[in-house]
Amino acid sequence: MFHNPKSKSGFILVCLSSLFLQSCATLDPDYEQPTVTLKSFRAMPSEGMVPSFEIGLNVLNPNNTAFQLQGVVYTVSIQGHDVVKGVGKDFPTVEAYSEETIKLTATANLFAGVNLVMDMMQNPSENLEFEFEAKLDTGGFGRSIRVKEKGSFRMDGKSRIPETETPKPKTDSEI
Repeated sequence: MFHNPKSKSGFILVCLSSLFLQSCATLDPDYEQPTVTLKSFRAMPSEGMVPSFEIGLNVLNPNNTAFQLQGVVYTVSIQGHDVVKGVGKDFPTVEAYSEETIKLTATANLFAGVNLVMDMMQNPSENLEFEFEAKLDTGGFGRSIRVKEKGSFRMDGKSRIPETETPKPKTDSEI
């Protein structure tokens, strides 16, 4: 079947690589994906015209082994404008069966911020929609954690107004 020694060694290399990857995938059949939630998002004092933000993420490790976050890539969009994009590294180890809060410091994209303000002037709204997306690299083979959270906030800092209840129909005795 194999007359060329190079093709035979290539075939063996492919087979060994395949076996190696399959064995890595089955090393820990009880592995659960860690959970990451957005804990806080606040403006920080900044120098110059471009605002800075502190983003807090809560990382929950439901596994019996600790892991070290290698890095984070994230985006914050407001009203569909990618206002903040950033990366982070040098995070603490998340111990087995524990949780850690990690802090990211981000600087707003000036041009996206200007576009957002222009959009808000043309289409004023009390509530602003936001979206937070992040990819956390835990090292290893394909064990990155993806997070996507959506919500809204008001520019004036007040809580959202609850929706009004539908009036009940009056009975004959109330008319």
